[in-house]
Amino acid sequence: MIAVDKLTDAEAAAELARLAAEIAAADRAYYERDAPDLTDAEYDALRQRNAAIEAAFPLLVTADSPSRRLGAAPASGFAKLRHAVPMLSLDNAFAPEDFIEFCERVRRFLGLKDTPLAFAAEPKIDGLSINLTYENGVFIHGATRGDGSEGEDVTANLRTIADVPQQLRGDAPARIEIRGEVFMTKADFLALNAAQEAAGQKVFANPRNAAAGSLRQIDPAVTAGRRLSLFAYAMGQASERVASTHWAYLQRLKEWGFAVNGRNQLLASETDAAAFQAAMAAGRSALPYDIDGVVYKIDDLSLQERLGYVGREPRWAIAWKFPAEQATTVLQDIEIQIGRTGALTPVAILQSVNVGGVLVTRATLHNEDEIARKDTRIGDTVVVQRAGDVIPQIVTVLLDKRPADAVAYAFPTHCPACGSLAVRPPGEVVKRCTGGLTCPAQVEERLAHFVSRAAFDIDGLGAKTVHEFMQAGLLHSPLDIFKLTAADIAGREGWGDTSIANLLRAIESRRRIPLARFIFALGIRRIGEATAKLLAKHYGNFAIWRAQMREAVAIGSQARIDLSSITGIGPAIAEELGEFFAEPRNLTAVDALAGALSIDDYVGAAGPGEGQLAGKIVVFTGTLTTMSRPEAKALAERLGAKVLDSVSKRTDLVVVGADAGSKARKAAELGVKVVSEDEWRALAEAGQSTIAP
Repeated sequence: MIAVDKLTDAEAAAELARLAAEIAAADRAYYERDAPDLTDAEYDALRQRNAAIEAAFPLLVTADSPSRRLGAAPASGFAKLRHAVPMLSLDNAFAPEDFIEFCERVRRFLGLKDTPLAFAAEPKIDGLSINLTYENGVFIHGATRGDGSEGEDVTANLRTIADVPQQLRGDAPARIEIRGEVFMTKADFLALNAAQEAAGQKVFANPRNAAAGSLRQIDPAVTAGRRLSLFAYAMGQASERVASTHWAYLQRLKEWGFAVNGRNQLLASETDAAAFQAAMAAGRSALPYDIDGVVYKIDDLSLQERLGYVGREPRWAIAWKFPAEQATTVLQDIEIQIGRTGALTPVAILQSVNVGGVLVTRATLHNEDEIARKDTRIGDTVVVQRAGDVIPQIVTVLLDKRPADAVAYAFPTHCPACGSLAVRPPGEVVKRCTGGLTCPAQVEERLAHFVSRAAFDIDGLGAKTVHEFMQAGLLHSPLDIFKLTAADIAGREGWGDTSIANLLRAIESRRRIPLARFIFALGIRRIGEATAKLLAKHYGNFAIWRAQMREAVAIGSQARIDLSSITGIGPAIAEELGEFFAEPRNLTAVDALAGALSIDDYVGAAGPGEGQLAGKIVVFTGTLTTMSRPEAKALAERLGAKVLDSVSKRTDLVVVGADAGSKARKAAELGVKVVSEDEWRALAEAGQSTIAP
């Protein structure tokens, strides 16, 4: 793996694309299927490398970067509930230095120097995050985290859990969202697996999967028959302020009747964190439930509000993870998987090994360079590690145990699915099949992506059914999905009249689709959900988007310049869109689909990103005295503005601090509105009041 400081721009862009794809796949496995296929340590390593590359190459950061999104779309078996305030994730620390750097970032953002930072420390429960809504003290509904904006409505199942109060005790706000973690104790997990095994049913891999699977049952009676617990620890929207510190809020939770982790601790300063971390690590095995670290939250809620959020994470909290558990096993084989963009991904097949109570058999090997760097060979004894999930990370190869006949792995030069040449584009770390739409593996992966939850979300037409229909010659392209008839499917094993009717009804219901979903469903490389929404929002409707993309094929055209200037759309994404629309077969396929569908214009939803500065371009210049530059920028973005570093005729507002220079002069020359820092604060405070939850 190439060091970040050695990457070229092209290599960095390719690596970010690979990381985005792997992280998205891991998110879907974890959040949608409750069947993670990466360890915590491996997943964290992917996000760390993504963050490091983005820090070194800020111009390559895209709107749908993993650093800006969370989780996966909620499953279709449940109704969906939108969270009034998004449920976000946490940045991670793995060593004392990481935690110290986190504290320094907080101080820089707030403009503090030596002021001690008080923290509320909470053991990080390995379970399923839940959002509970109460009105006038009564439990109204509850939802899973989902994609952070909306989750699955599991209200009926939550009512079966004793730790979820149906009526809050004492005084409570008229409306409040309370967040917590549903989990299963170690004892209850062992009892459940014993019962499952006795009944000849599937056993669960670990308590986290057992808790998630139990809560997400269609029949609440199944959930009621399994012992689930809940710790409450956070707040979403509230109609009134209930505390001035997080620690005081935890005490309110207990007063209302919630179970709160008794091992939480208030730390007077960050210097106490290392000792608390060591104590929790030493005692974790004796706890009645699984934890994988400790969450440290700035205790002062007013500071939390000032710090706000960046991407998918709050600036005021961090999860300090425990080291991963390790074991040794034998690498029995290496398989190659083909993705929808033709990427050849090597997967290690391992001799089954128990790591921390979980049997693991597979691990991703990332790419050709990673195999060469570790000199990984079939037959090698390898050290693997996990931190609560199923599939491990290969840490190292034990050369002293290498068999005499082991030979270096020869990465395929041709696609194992179609035989086409596999090439490695200049500057990239991934080999790709050149077969394109003639490669059955790519076509199948593209079709599976097309019907996935974030795209067309067609009930009954998942990856397994796509494979079956492709093998039968029923599907060759996305358009074929909308041509399926009952006669095509009738007589196939497992397909009766009811299941056929349900599938055709589901397909018909997707003939109308929002523009953003349509763009995402096309499977254009580097176009994730967030980028698709960004494109839909910018162009508004399908006809304009298609016309502009056709013009953007020409490098240097005004359409290409406009595309590249969209915040979050870098040159790599613009190039991918240009290449996609330059291919006649792609354009034909897009037009054919558009002719068979109704593609709705983009309709923006009001929210924190749609404040009174929504769509405005703001530039800060000079020294600000009442807030730090990062805090001012974050506040502008919360109000919906785009913050740039240079002034142009497209700039809407320039905020001038002390010792302002050339930017202020250029704003005056261009006639751009200029305001002082005091005027900016007044504007921002008025805007915050209009978007406050």
